[in-house]
Parts: sequence; C-alpha cells; structure tokens
Amino acid sequence: MKIRAAVLEEFGSPLVVQEIDLAEPKAGEVLVRLAACGVCHTDLYTASGADPTGYAPCVLGHEGAGVVERVGDGVTLVAPGDHVITLFAPECGKCIHCLSDRTNRCIAIRDQQGLGYLPDGTARFSRDGEPMRHFMGTSTFAEYTVMPEIALARVSPEAPLDGCAPFACGLSTGIGAALYTARVEPGSTCVVFGSGLVGLGAVIGCRLAGAERIIAVDLSEGRLSQATHHGATETRIAGEDTVDWIKSETGGFGADYTFEATGLVSVMRQAVESAREAWGLATMCGVAGKGEVLEVVPRFLITGRRVTGSSFGGVKGRTQVPLLVDRWLAGEIDVEALLSHRLTLDEVNHGFELMEAQDGIRSVISFD
Repeated sequence: MKIRAAVLEEFGSPLVVQEIDLAEPKAGEVLVRLAACGVCHTDLYTASGADPTGYAPCVLGHEGAGVVERVGDGVTLVAPGDHVITLFAPECGKCIHCLSDRTNRCIAIRDQQGLGYLPDGTARFSRDGEPMRHFMGTSTFAEYTVMPEIALARVSPEAPLDGCAPFACGLSTGIGAALYTARVEPGSTCVVFGSGLVGLGAVIGCRLAGAERIIAVDLSEGRLSQATHHGATETRIAGEDTVDWIKSETGGFGADYTFEATGLVSVMRQAVESAREAWGLATMCGVAGKGEVLEVVPRFLITGRRVTGSSFGGVKGRTQVPLLVDRWLAGEIDVEALLSHRLTLDEVNHGFELMEAQDGIRSVISFD
C-alpha cells in the first residue's frame, strides 16, 4: 500500500514527508493505522546525527498510538480494531529478561531492531523498489506502520489516542523510573532534575508512589509551574548551588531518591551528589551526548549512595503500559496538560523546532 511518511534522508537535514510503499504484515506482525505520534527528543537526537547507532534513510518516530488494521499469520496478542500503543521496548514474555522482575530489557528481537529491520531481517518499507529501514522497531512518523505483535500494548478503547501516544516513550519512562526502577517508598523525599515530559513523568510517579516531598529543579519557571500541577511539593530554579541547597533542606544528608531527566552529565553529577548519604538512589533517565562521561567521586558511593540507569522506566510494555493508561482514565494522571501542540505530519520539523525552543511539553502529530 502507498502511505505518507516522514523520512530521514540525511543527518542534520529536515525530515522529508513523502509517499513510500508499505508491505503487508508477515507472520507475527501487525499492520497499525497511526492516530497520533509524539515528537520525542530521541527522534531529534537521531536526526541530528549525534546518535552513534543512527542510520539513514529511515522512517523516524517511535511514540505512537493507533488502531490495528490487519494481522499476519499466528498473531494472537492483538486483533483488528484493537487500540494499541507502540513499544520500542517490546515484551516477548519468554526471554530470560522478560521472565525476571528486575528488568524490562527484552532481548527477543533486539539485534534486528537495532539494525532497522523487523525480526526476520527484512523491512516492510520501500521506495522505488528499494528497502527502507525502520526506526526503533516502530517508525510512527507514518500513516501506517508494520510492527511485531510483541511490540504493541493493547489499551482501553476509552482512552483518547492522542493522549495515549506519550505513554509510548516519555511519560512511561518518567513514571516508570519512580515506580519500577527506583521503587520510591511512601513518605520519602524525592528530587527531580528537569521538568520536560520525562521529568514531569517522574514527578507523577513519585506522587503515585506516595512520596512526601517532591522537589522539581529546572531552569524554566513555566516548566516548574507544570511540575507543581503534576505533584511537586516544592520547586527550585537550577543553579550551581543546587546540591548544597538540597542538602540544607534535608538535614545535610540529601534526598532519598533523585532523578535526572535532562541528558546533561553535569546535572547527572548533581543528581548523584544530592542523593542521601547511606541509602540515596540516583536514577539516570536522560540520554547523554556522544562520547560524554559521567564522573563520580568514589567517596559519594562508598558512603552508601547508589546510581542506576532506567530504560523506558523499567516498564514492561505489554503488561504495565495498559495499567498506566488505566490510572490516567481513573483521574490519577492529567495527560491533557502535557499535550502542548497538535501538529500535522507535514509539520513534523516544526515539532523539532518547538522542542529545541522548549516551547511546551509534548507536541503530538495527529493523523485523523
């Protein structure tokens, strides 16, 4: 079938919206009609050429939500008409990682996904007869996409699909970092560095976990206002004295949990140093630049602080993303407040511009 998609032709250049071909789903695969897709920093990171694993040409996009149109042979997890959220982090339910409650890093299709192909080593996109690679196993900057069934989370049809899209990446990453990676305890003190979508998700996750104090740190007053709306009990404009201030506010010890959601190694270091002596946990959610290194003074570790990373918030996509959506429907998460701009596919590059200008929290492309 002919579809319109936003193609990364070459690094550092705007995406080109054009008509390409999409083949039918094969065994274990699903054809999804996209209804909405968030414009995420990871897409921009790859398009810029900063991502050492990036490739071009390909169809970008990974924060999608839509409706199942057709399924290939053997598909049992979804059916035509199901509302789904795309998962760059699949869940096969059978591999050694899926069988552990310690990680969400499914390894079933990782190798081919990283190369830009579906599990059988081929692509469903093509142009003028030449194959075109997928992105993060999703490629949701397109009217339709084909994906493995284990990379789709079936969600309630009552959930508006434009609001479902952020759960495919940024929002789940932040909420999950608090609930599933750090496992924030009730009554604790948390500090969240960065109040973009991931950071606000972490604020929400800390609130849902029952944290007593949630301190949001950012350079933007507007974003800090958003953090307060979503559950931060205190806010602080970021500065060189942030670590000292956090310690002064916590009896000199630091916060029980800190979360970094900026991708800046200098802020990552602040998150480590402001974690509590003896048991503080610093969780890294942001993606640092190519070749950058986080330097940690060993003294901060041997006195009890711990540092961990969080991929997609530790969320097991097929089983736990639907539960997060249910909490939204139950009124526990204000997703609408996170959706700043509605765009068309032709405006995808404007979505990148809005992101670089820190204008709003999340721009969403609508295909309806």
